[in-house]
Amino acid sequence: MNKIIPAISVQNFSFYYDTRQILHDISMDIPQNKIISIIGPSGCGKSTFLKSLNRMTDLEGNVKVAGKIEFFGQNIYENIYERRVNLNRLRRQISIIYSQANLFPMSIYDNMAYGVKLTGWRPKIELDEIIESALKSADIWEEMKNKLHKSALELSYGQQQCLCIARALALKPQVILIDEFSAGMDPIASNKIEELIECLRSELTIIFVSHNIPQVSRLSDFTAIFQYNQHNIGQLREFGPTKTVVNQFMSHRLRDYVNWGMMA
Repeated sequence: MNKIIPAISVQNFSFYYDTRQILHDISMDIPQNKIISIIGPSGCGKSTFLKSLNRMTDLEGNVKVAGKIEFFGQNIYENIYERRVNLNRLRRQISIIYSQANLFPMSIYDNMAYGVKLTGWRPKIELDEIIESALKSADIWEEMKNKLHKSALELSYGQQQCLCIARALALKPQVILIDEFSAGMDPIASNKIEELIECLRSELTIIFVSHNIPQVSRLSDFTAIFQYNQHNIGQLREFGPTKTVVNQFMSHRLRDYVNWGMMA
């Protein structure tokens, strides 16, 4: 039997902003085309870890790392100071959706086309097809097709987040990272994005941060629990199949590590 290569393999990974350590010695193998959730108390490094998976953290200050993160076998932090990894390509392959929709103050169409145009020139007919296909994949084509040239900022918050996902899908990523997509969102909009994630389950590896345990139980195949260690640095406490990990999380043993009040 051939060895299955994980989409992302994290090996003894520690992360620093300048001299301040944020994450300590994290190891996990993230399987391809599965949904992975990350839970834990606020401030324990969940979002930092998520952004480290496509090196968006590089934009936030002086970054230092130990260990490695491999994306289909390539260490994305190899020779970090020599800039040998093509970060633009990496971030197309591993797209991130933030907790606050980060749309540009331009039309829906131009938001969708922006990243695609950065990959190279395409005739408009091809660009139109890419945008339509991505909006259909995000299940918002019918909502958007008659207002493509209206400002994306006029959309509801839930629609904006769906558009961010569609914009990422236009680049045909292999992994999508989502940081608390339901934060501040009404239940109907949140359910819509959950349904979208379910539809993408077999096509992509999806990694999301959440404080919502029922949501984690519904959506994810595997769950990682982050916590603080004795030095107030984020570390991995548990990683495994969601049913097993959530059951452990609900036990008295793990309640000592994670603040349930923050997670409900």
